[in-house]
Amino acid sequence: MTEDAPARLSTSQLRQLTRVARLYHERGVRQAEIAASLGVSQAKVSRMLRRAAQMGVVRTTVMIAPGLHTDVEEHLEQAYGLSEAVVVDVEPGAGAKETIEAIGAGAAAYLETALNGAEHRIGISSWSRTLLATVERMRPVGMRPSSEVIQLLGGVGAPRAQSQAHRLLEDFARVLGAEPVHLHAPGMVQDAQVRRRLMGDPALSEVAERWRRLTVAVVGIGTIEPSALLAESGNAFASEDREALLAEGAAGDICHRVFRADGSPISGSVDQRTISIPSTEFRAIPQRIGIAGGEDKVAPVHGALAGGWVNTLITDLHTAERLIDEAST
Repeated sequence: MTEDAPARLSTSQLRQLTRVARLYHERGVRQAEIAASLGVSQAKVSRMLRRAAQMGVVRTTVMIAPGLHTDVEEHLEQAYGLSEAVVVDVEPGAGAKETIEAIGAGAAAYLETALNGAEHRIGISSWSRTLLATVERMRPVGMRPSSEVIQLLGGVGAPRAQSQAHRLLEDFARVLGAEPVHLHAPGMVQDAQVRRRLMGDPALSEVAERWRRLTVAVVGIGTIEPSALLAESGNAFASEDREALLAEGAAGDICHRVFRADGSPISGSVDQRTISIPSTEFRAIPQRIGIAGGEDKVAPVHGALAGGWVNTLITDLHTAERLIDEAST
């Protein structure tokens, strides 16, 4: 058969083209065997298969396995310019606890693969129930992918909550075979002068220097209203701070760096009293993985995506669909 235009193929040629396509695609017969049975060259069989695809005789259909939402992930990536999106299943009507657990399981599986096989310097935020759920479900990776894991937000607070923040960092470092680097300070202090004094301490200034060398950040995305863990820690925004932030249009935060619905950062008193990685340094980290979902996280996650705070998102299906709707309005 020649490389004629499809319209010039005779009925017998089309019949042979279809036969070759069915032998190869439906029965799994190798090209060399098809060529021998027809008495033609293998190169000609290859050309016939290519022609069958061009003419639409053969159409490729990818069947998405149950529980995977690659079409939604692609829409999210396109809508917000993400490097990658991971969308996990959550049972209809699931509560906050079930949603966090499902996202944590999906995030654990993603991180085990994404952080394996190359050395990274990783930062992780504190006071996140979703990150705790993620780390609890992670298994030790095969290759040592990180030399150190560094706390991005002050981890000192009320004793029980502080132990959870420390466990988050320690367990994450352990599964990665890395050194944990603690930020021995509260997330919020009473005024900017106290923050400057603390950040001048050699131990804290060393942590701040390591922030500038990070290659990956793994963070939760918070609401202005504190989670139970954050409230218990004593590092939540005070009521007067929340009122001031909301008046400024606050939609959410990452490591206590607050942003509006369009992703623009809010500076001012709260920002100046926060002990965490500065927003400009955070957004300079090459890979910024945000892990969050649930009804109350739609607005914060949308703001984080709109402002380019994260370039990889792990979330649940309902939140993903809401985010896609937000992007189209």
